[in-house]
Amino acid sequence: MDNSFLEQYPAILDDDTLLHQLQSIQLVVFDVDGVLTDGGLLYGEQGESIKRFNVKDGVAMKLLPKWGVQVAVITAKDSAPLRQRMTDLKVEHFYPGCHNKAQAFEQICQDLQLSPQQAVYVGDDVIDLQVMPNVAVPMCPKDAHTLVKRYAKISLASLGGQGVAREVADLVLSTRMPLEQAYELAQRPEFEK
Repeated sequence: MDNSFLEQYPAILDDDTLLHQLQSIQLVVFDVDGVLTDGGLLYGEQGESIKRFNVKDGVAMKLLPKWGVQVAVITAKDSAPLRQRMTDLKVEHFYPGCHNKAQAFEQICQDLQLSPQQAVYVGDDVIDLQVMPNVAVPMCPKDAHTLVKRYAKISLASLGGQGVAREVADLVLSTRMPLEQAYELAQRPEFEK
């Protein structure tokens, strides 16, 4: 466990149940708009959607599976840039254009043979409340909607699109090992392949 990182989160260190839940996490599920992006929508001249992702989040989403924590993405939106980003990150459990997030989450848990109590869900808006009350550790970005913040056990320091996935990965991994150890894998040349 990396107490030096977790000192930024005294509520976690003071809550043995929450700490144990984070140590037991096997799945992290992310929403996209407002979590992996800042929630802004940009349109090109031809009406195509353009999305801006944070490269730090990409490292996190590739690192978690290397340490046995599956990554999934469930989003109500769908676009070519989004699909390309998920392909680049090799996200196996990707549900674009999903308006029944609870059903998608159930399917992921069945496919992975996991309990909802082994999952983190990171959302920022009311559609995410379809899933957040059902997981062990619901999280939200700092700028999430007020109703979502009520359900989150952890309100992150990061704003949507500003390293939310990286902060989540650091939280989960730091309950298991020093972050220096966790990130040794990301320093290897084969990590970027």
